[in-house]
Amino acid sequence: MLNKLALALVIVGALNWGSIGLFGFDVVAWLFAGQLSMGSRAVFTLVGLAGLWCVTMLFDDRRTA
Repeated sequence: MLNKLALALVIVGALNWGSIGLFGFDVVAWLFAGQLSMGSRAVFTLVGLAGLWCVTMLFDDRRTA
């Protein structure tokens, strides 16, 4: 369950960075009224922590078939 949540947050972050790269538009900052708002900072922090968690998934030897 934690892996799926982390993956979903990483996808949110990737889509947000894609919108910044393609359109110069930060969706998270727009939704939470600025990059420095508490809501945006919370989302950015959660996405960052999820990214760190997903790094550990790279080295997980368990097979899920």
